[in-house]
Amino acid sequence: MNPPTPKPAKLRTRDRDTIINALRSGVVPRVGFQHIQVGRAAEIAAITEDIRRIADGGSAVRFIIGEYGAGKTFFLNLMRSVAAEHKLVTTTADLTPDRRLQSSGGQARALYSELMRNIATRATPDGGALASVVERFVTSAVQEASANGTVPDEVIARRMDALSENVGGYDFAQVISAYWRGHDTGNEQLTSDAVRWLRGEFATRTDARAALGVRTIVDDANVYDQLKLMARFVRLAGFSGLLVCLDEMVNLYKLGHSGARKSNYEQVLRIVNDCLQGTVTGLGVYFGGTPELLMDTRRGLYSYEALRSRLAENTFAVGGLVDYTGPVVRLAGLTPEDMYLLLEKLRYVFATGDPERYLVPDEALAGFMSHCGQQIGDAYFRTPRNTIKEFVNLLAVLAQNPGVRWPDVLAGVTIEREGNPDLVPFDDHTDSVTTVDGSGADELSSLRI
Repeated sequence: MNPPTPKPAKLRTRDRDTIINALRSGVVPRVGFQHIQVGRAAEIAAITEDIRRIADGGSAVRFIIGEYGAGKTFFLNLMRSVAAEHKLVTTTADLTPDRRLQSSGGQARALYSELMRNIATRATPDGGALASVVERFVTSAVQEASANGTVPDEVIARRMDALSENVGGYDFAQVISAYWRGHDTGNEQLTSDAVRWLRGEFATRTDARAALGVRTIVDDANVYDQLKLMARFVRLAGFSGLLVCLDEMVNLYKLGHSGARKSNYEQVLRIVNDCLQGTVTGLGVYFGGTPELLMDTRRGLYSYEALRSRLAENTFAVGGLVDYTGPVVRLAGLTPEDMYLLLEKLRYVFATGDPERYLVPDEALAGFMSHCGQQIGDAYFRTPRNTIKEFVNLLAVLAQNPGVRWPDVLAGVTIEREGNPDLVPFDDHTDSVTTVDGSGADELSSLRI
């Protein structure tokens, strides 16, 4: 039960506070993944291979499937961190009733705008990096022009010719040229308008034409085409490619209108086809969702026959055999050994990396696991979020009540099972959308201290 513990990474107080506050709220921390990552080595290796392929000019699409609380959002954020180490630009967005892949009322453009606001690089990991990506492209063009004895306009025009074959590529190139003119002349309004266009913030073509001289804008009909253009552009700017992470795909599953679901699934199919066929360059798209989203033949992705055939899992991967090369990656539950190691890491983070400040000994970790296992079974292995949250809560109680012993606290804990979201079937009559991963929503199964 006591596997060898690797030497922990260095921990800063600021990172410690960020991690603990996020975990106690039931959400994924934006920093410090290396301090709490355990298990799933095979899944991480498979996705890392995808990232290498994207960086080499290829493409990839994955569906990260797991129960509520199984760690989908954490896994996606971890993969964004890995992608940044491979010089990819990354971005992420949660799908909501107001942000979808396909729509006619502005929801698709809202999703695109959210993705552009969340663009991140290794140097700017918290998002808001779109302007710096464009600036890097312009700066490299100026440097090349200076080295070759030409003018930057010629270099920019030559580089942007590569985008002209794509849908919307001409106007995209015009916007980048407008950014350069604003940069060169000190016209901040022009550079700001160019970035606004790239973010999809122009609502009408008239406004875009007046500001930038282009005839198109980012709208519901061309969101995916714009993402493909952005993937090629970031490579021109010196990055390796673009990784797009779309979480909370369950919101498509919960769309009440069958036509709206079908149109969104058609857009998913288009992305799958392009990425699997290799017709896009430097683009990876990862979707996060639940097993119901994938397998429900009435409302889920499997209800769309073309998607069902492409996402069908390997029929030979049975009896403990696995295949991580397909588009679907199922997040298996943590093993008891992984869970023990996770509790060790949480204890380490809570103590800010100082073993002298540990609030509980090793036997408390085993005692906590045994206590949970006896009362709620193996569910806490499959959905580690609740266990993480409550173990951190236990440490918080011990930290604020120095005279209390951990066995006494555990003995006073009662566990309420108000209904595990992993086991509750979807209610077709539910109008609200419960987005548990990353939203801070109330947990439906928790330990009460």
